[in-house]
Parts: sequence; C-alpha cells; structure tokens
Amino acid sequence: MADWAKVFHLFAMFESFFGSYYFVYLVDYPKSFGLEEPEFVPLKGRMRYLTYWNMVLQTIYFFIALLNDFIGSNENVPAKVPLIRKVKDYIFSSLAFPAAMYVGVTFWGLMAIDRELVFPKVLDEFFPTWLNHLMHTNIMIFIFLEMFLTYRPYPKRKRGILGMTLFLVTYLIWMHVIYFYSGLWVYPILQVLNWPLRIVFYLVSLVFGIAFYMLGEFSNNKLWSKQISQSKRSGRKKTN
Repeated sequence: MADWAKVFHLFAMFESFFGSYYFVYLVDYPKSFGLEEPEFVPLKGRMRYLTYWNMVLQTIYFFIALLNDFIGSNENVPAKVPLIRKVKDYIFSSLAFPAAMYVGVTFWGLMAIDRELVFPKVLDEFFPTWLNHLMHTNIMIFIFLEMFLTYRPYPKRKRGILGMTLFLVTYLIWMHVIYFYSGLWVYPILQVLNWPLRIVFYLVSLVFGIAFYMLGEFSNNKLWSKQISQSKRSGRKKTN
C-alpha cells in the first residue's frame, strides 16, 4: 500500500501542477473576445479564479502527502503522530476535500443550468476539453481516491469548518478587491445579480462549503470506522 500511495500522490501532484501551469501559460484568450483580465492580478489574471486557487491547493496537498509518505507515517494509529502527518490530515479534511468538491459540483451544476454564466461556449476553442475535466472533474475523483487510500482522523468539527470557511471568505474578499480595482466580476453570474441576490449567493456558497465538509467527515467515518474506534481506544489508554 505504501508504494501505491507514493505513486498516486506523485501523479496527483504532477497533474495538478501541470494543469495549473497549462492554464496560466498556454491558454490565451484573444482580446477581440472581450474577455478582460485585470492587469494587476498575478499570473496573467488567472489568480482571480477559484478553480486556479483549488488547483494550487491540490498541488500543495499532494506534495505534503508525498512528503509524509517518505518522512512521516501512514500508519492508522502511530505511537507518535509526525507533524507532517498532522498537517496533511488537517489540510485534507478542512481544505482539500471540501474545496475540490465545491469547485467540481458548483461548476458542473452551473454548466447544466446555463454555461454562459460560468464558462461561455466561446472559450471552447481555446480551452481544451481535457483541461476542463482535469480542473473540474479529476479533482473530485482524485480526492475521493485519496480518502479510500489512506486513513486520517478528522479534526474537531469547529476547527475543520473554520479552516474551510476562512478559505472561502478569503476568496470572496479577493473577488471584491478585483471588482473594486477593475470594475470586473470574476464570474458572469455575479454580473446579472443585484446586491441582495449576490449576498444570498455568497451565503448559499458558504452553506455548500459546510455541506461538503460534512460529506467528507461522514464518508471518512463510514469508510474508516474500525480505525477511528482503534484511535479512540489508543487515545484513552494514553490518557490513563
């Protein structure tokens, strides 16, 4: 299992990094399309997208997971949990899993309703289909595979949800910084909503984030119930 984990983590890290690189440096939209990209936003304006933030997050997570394979521990209940393992487990539960699910589900959900609100058809000529799936489909597949591959105890719910909420709120603030300086909304759907509806949209987005966190916790608890019981027993013995 250890060798398979290393191979998987290396591949997942490389794919996320490659997708991020390709999106920034090899995807160009003709200016004639009217797709303005704020000049002050780093990396050709691509840092305005939550999809890009998530790809960077997945790259970081799988890099840390790979480090843990070599210098940490993948034991279900190690005698002493290495710091790298604690970091890996927290990032997975509070950030990597809910962010991947949020990006994938909301993207394909909005695409099904009206793709012009999130990914206009005019982009198909310059944005490869394989890259679209790499950034919006594979992320969900890979993060679920990771859940099946290695066990991790979830943090206390308040701590986990706090990390996820801070991530989403930071991104929402960033979107408004971009709008303040450029007058451009990152996503077309925000252009057609008035302020009360935008606030509702943000609140629903946060609820979605919490829901995906809970999905991860529920799935992990069902999948690794024996290991969780063993971990609790071990914790009680140490306390005694």
